[in-house]
Amino acid sequence: MRRIIVVGGGASGMMAAGRAAEEGCQVTLLEKTPSLGNKLRITGKGRCNITNMAELDEFIQNYGRNGRFLYGCFARFFNHDLIEFFESRGVATVVERGKRVFPKSNEAGDVVKCLINYLKNNQVSIKTNFRVSKVMLDGNKVVGVKGKDEIVGCEAVIIATGGMSYPRTGSTGNGYKLAEELGHKIIPLTPGLVPLEIEESYVKELAGLSLKNVEVSGFLNGKEFVKMFGEMLFTHFGLSGPIILTLSHNIVQRLKLGKVTLSINFKPALTKEILEKRVLRELTEYGKMKFKNILKHLLPNKAIPVFIKLLRIADDKKCGEIDKGERQRLIELLSDFKMQVKGPRSIEEAIITRGGVALNEINPKTMESKKIKGLYFCGEVIDIDGGTGGYNLQSAFSSGYVAGESAAKG
Repeated sequence: MRRIIVVGGGASGMMAAGRAAEEGCQVTLLEKTPSLGNKLRITGKGRCNITNMAELDEFIQNYGRNGRFLYGCFARFFNHDLIEFFESRGVATVVERGKRVFPKSNEAGDVVKCLINYLKNNQVSIKTNFRVSKVMLDGNKVVGVKGKDEIVGCEAVIIATGGMSYPRTGSTGNGYKLAEELGHKIIPLTPGLVPLEIEESYVKELAGLSLKNVEVSGFLNGKEFVKMFGEMLFTHFGLSGPIILTLSHNIVQRLKLGKVTLSINFKPALTKEILEKRVLRELTEYGKMKFKNILKHLLPNKAIPVFIKLLRIADDKKCGEIDKGERQRLIELLSDFKMQVKGPRSIEEAIITRGGVALNEINPKTMESKKIKGLYFCGEVIDIDGGTGGYNLQSAFSSGYVAGESAAKG
């Protein structure tokens, strides 16, 4: 019976181990922490956005320049297959806004339990607290792995160790070291889907403010390079939330080239002309009311003190006393609320890691190394990353499925 070792007990590792065992192999899953699925349990704020129902071409676009690598994996195991996998094992799913798919229970733990049962039902041997220090070779072929006090023999090794984000879950980058020692090139690691720090001190006053249906634009040295509509969040250090995380890669790349500013349009559905008419109507209708009190018709309450401060308008000034210049400043601030980006938060706070094992050294049809016979990769350890919305978990599950099946067939 063919012996396979999977290193890493996350989404891709559990899928790989279960699939290889289904194919009739003797599979051992090695996880360096005390439990499996640690990062899965906290994804999607504990709800676990397992995939997205976007069509294939849209899916591929979400991974940028490296997306084409995944065509082979998705041809074998894609979103409909993943949903069927979970629903056939008792985990019902729901499709939400943006075609995002979650377990109906809203519990990431149910996804983890399902995968662990998948392993147990297929007699996968699970060893936790086992840190792999080396992949053993005989010439150019895998023959086992070495731990602290033990060597485990095998005919194939699947490295599914994840990235470097959320290190408390066990993702500390040791898979990159293993791959590099075996002669694989590692594309430099940077934070992906990461919150951003902002220069302006007033962001602290906005911390906790969540905005929906806003438009964020990015500018490099005053020239626009990106724009996105959706949801975002102010934090004590700057910005986070879906559109900020998705834009973060483009933004971080350009920080090396010059000054990067972001602009928030609080009213993207309105042209400046229509917005001006609305503001004028509000000021005219409530002429005797204090200016700051009508801002609640235009802004979330938490944003009002910051707007008042930036507009430099006295607290007790009446709406009827607002002049044209002050009105124009309000319109500009509502449609072009600018902030300067200081930089990204650390890779430990990123949702995913950008970079990893170079794709040109991996067979996209099998996930096997082109350098070492019997060595396979899957999940975040490879140089693949997508936007928010279930794309990264789907690539983890798909690459894990293909790696497990391919390793089983040898």
